[in-house]
Amino acid sequence: MKKRFSKVIIAKHLFDGINEKDYEGYLCLSGNHIVEKKAGKPEKDILNQAQEVLNFRDELVMPGITDTHTFFTGYAIYHVGADFSKVTDNEEGCCILRKYEQKRHPEGALLGHGWNPEMWDRQNGEEMLEEKFPNKAVIIFSADRSCCIMNQKARNIYQFSAETCYPESYYRIMREYLNDREFIKKEFSDYMKMMNSRGVTTVKEMGFDDFYGFTDYLKELEDSEDLNLRTFFMSQPVGEGMNLVYARRMREQFTGNKIRFSGFNRMTDGTIASYKGDLKEPYENQDFCCKDPVPYEEIEKDVLAADAEDFRWSLHAQGDGAVGKITEIYQKCKKVQGKLKNRHAITDMEFTDPKDLEILGRIGVTAELYFQIMSLDPADVLINNIKQTIGTERGKYYWNRRKMQDSGMNLSGATDLPLLLTSIPESIYYSCGGYMDGRAEAFQSENTLTVPELLKAWTIGGQKNLGMEEVLGTLEEGKLADITVFDRNLLEINPVDARDARVVMTIMDGRTVFTENSQTEKN
Repeated sequence: MKKRFSKVIIAKHLFDGINEKDYEGYLCLSGNHIVEKKAGKPEKDILNQAQEVLNFRDELVMPGITDTHTFFTGYAIYHVGADFSKVTDNEEGCCILRKYEQKRHPEGALLGHGWNPEMWDRQNGEEMLEEKFPNKAVIIFSADRSCCIMNQKARNIYQFSAETCYPESYYRIMREYLNDREFIKKEFSDYMKMMNSRGVTTVKEMGFDDFYGFTDYLKELEDSEDLNLRTFFMSQPVGEGMNLVYARRMREQFTGNKIRFSGFNRMTDGTIASYKGDLKEPYENQDFCCKDPVPYEEIEKDVLAADAEDFRWSLHAQGDGAVGKITEIYQKCKKVQGKLKNRHAITDMEFTDPKDLEILGRIGVTAELYFQIMSLDPADVLINNIKQTIGTERGKYYWNRRKMQDSGMNLSGATDLPLLLTSIPESIYYSCGGYMDGRAEAFQSENTLTVPELLKAWTIGGQKNLGMEEVLGTLEEGKLADITVFDRNLLEINPVDARDARVVMTIMDGRTVFTENSQTEKN
């Protein structure tokens, strides 16, 4: 006889994304939906109607995690082509290229990854490429993607150099590896597994221009059980301007709850540390507010044109000047009862003016925040950068997530993966505890969030960002069953110890897509 429930999940610590605290309770799943949620322990009759019973005692059961700014096409560069991680000289490098060419017969460039500049000299390598491969473009990316070995043929075709080896410059190569089905099928599968192992069930991917054919593969995956990661994607104009024709086509093509087109994305200013973040007032001991001009008129034109057709924008900004300009632009967009009709967002927001945050909260703008960004540098480097660029007084408003939350902005978690890899434990350490590497005391703890606020940002906040809060983001009856389980109660631990926590199970659309050997009881 068929059981009523596919899964019953019993939890001593259940965080549903609605309440501020966890409680003892249970969830009943039928297929891909949560059909019953109750506090307390389930009756025996409930358990008898379950195909599978999962009993969690010390663990925290919470909604599935949403990362609202990821970059799979950049992540894939770490693994594209042949592996050069152990190459130390030209002979080895040439041999690997020859074998790869004979095995794969690529129509475009010969590609490689993992090059270590300390083991294999770039100049020697490029001399070998010119001699051995004069008529075939060759690009070998370093292990950290910061530079590459390439020949003149590759420079001519793809129009970038080893000195300008960053995604926005090497976008022309992406069409080749994104349409290499043998490579991309395994790469995206491994990517989904990696994200599931971190509790992630939904991502918002950044894809350049028309995603260079990758959406064809997403369409094939849409209704397949091979898809373990809800994938919402944005178009970032790089090789061409904003393409509304493409946007209309994607909106019509993807209408389900697993894959959807989510609008447009672009950078505005640069980093404050490089004096390219746009400020309202000049940098400390300088007479300028930004080294590079920001094309705000062009950005406003695109945002308003997209908004008119009910497409949204996510604009990346670091300085308070850039955030202020974006605030002015978003105020001109369509509204319903004072709130933006289309869910426009701002990404990063390192240094902000509290007055702008209040306006952004009133009109309903979403903040896409890198809660782990402080992990990229030691504390002394980060704090010195702030003092040298904007000074101690203005520095009080750096990473001011507290004011964003209190102003009513919708906060969502993001990583700019592969810049960072999604980690809720790290987010708690840095953005709830206020800690930095190499510093014992918290930095500006008055700007931090509580753990429940942060967990909501990574769950319901992300789904509000995507317009999916009616069906995802909290553990409620009738919602889709995306669930993450941590090995301990994140609401009770000291943030300084949070980084040791790990994911032990991830459920996406009612299916268990990741599990780790733990103390979990399965019946």
